[in-house]
Amino acid sequence: MARPKTYIIKLSDEERATLRETVCNKKTCKTVLKRCQILLELDEEQGTGLTHAQLAHSYAVCPATITNIVQSYVKNGIKDIIRYNISPNSSAVLQKVDRRAEARIIQIACGPVPEGHSRWTLQLLKEKCRIELDVPVGKETIRRVLKKMNLDLTKTPAGASLPKKTRNS
Repeated sequence: MARPKTYIIKLSDEERATLRETVCNKKTCKTVLKRCQILLELDEEQGTGLTHAQLAHSYAVCPATITNIVQSYVKNGIKDIIRYNISPNSSAVLQKVDRRAEARIIQIACGPVPEGHSRWTLQLLKEKCRIELDVPVGKETIRRVLKKMNLDLTKTPAGASLPKKTRNS
């Protein structure tokens, strides 16, 4: 036997119109679009009357997502549904450099080594990038860019290999 509904969704005409307008807007992201469609489906007056499990299956989301949408609407209203909140810890927000800056970092790393050095170090690359790029870039960002492109700073110029240490020396 199913559990009784904890939250009952009854949308006003104004809220329904806002949700439909958001759904019809071509610039709406997929996440907000699904939220709006699910909330419209859950409406007691004009919704389809599907269960949370059925909605989760038809919209390819987990049942917890449906519950979270309902709770968010009940607690915070329609504004919380039609707005996409990016977490400050998400990788999209934390990304410091774009593709052009990445290309420039790789170009610098593949270029000639500064006078008096046998190869690039992360510190040298950081200093050079600080001069040439508009955005300040840290060593960790440079390391990630180079790792993504499978570049290795331990190689010496002209393909010469470094001497291996032996136990006796």
